[in-house]
Amino acid sequence: MKVENKVIPTEEQMKGFVDGDVDSPISMVNLLKYKEKAEYEDGRVSKLSGKEAYQIYALEVTKLVEKTGGKILFGGEVSRLMLGEVEELWDSIAIAYYPSRKKMLEMMMSSEYAEISVHRTAGLKGQLNIETKNNE
Repeated sequence: MKVENKVIPTEEQMKGFVDGDVDSPISMVNLLKYKEKAEYEDGRVSKLSGKEAYQIYALEVTKLVEKTGGKILFGGEVSRLMLGEVEELWDSIAIAYYPSRKKMLEMMMSSEYAEISVHRTAGLKGQLNIETKNNE
């Protein structure tokens, strides 16, 4: 199994996100890998770690998720691998519930999200986002 962390979805992944069932509830599992030092694309000098930069984003995105009618279900640091094998563990895991893909996309396209996403990009080395459908 090939595993590759990314910060931005591919065109194909975004197409799959906006096609099909965009109205059913989803939960997004986020496997997060931080940069050692935050690196801002605008060139600003920062003494923040990648984790610290991401935490600025995380505090604000929680408010935006809640504005969509969603919520953060879980957030925690990875402590060890219990089963299986990977070359490198992720640093943290977060699970967010959204009432729909449509609501999540609206959030991601908002000006408020654009403002805070600079901290996400500065702090993340990469991540995996795994969309799950809620069992009803």
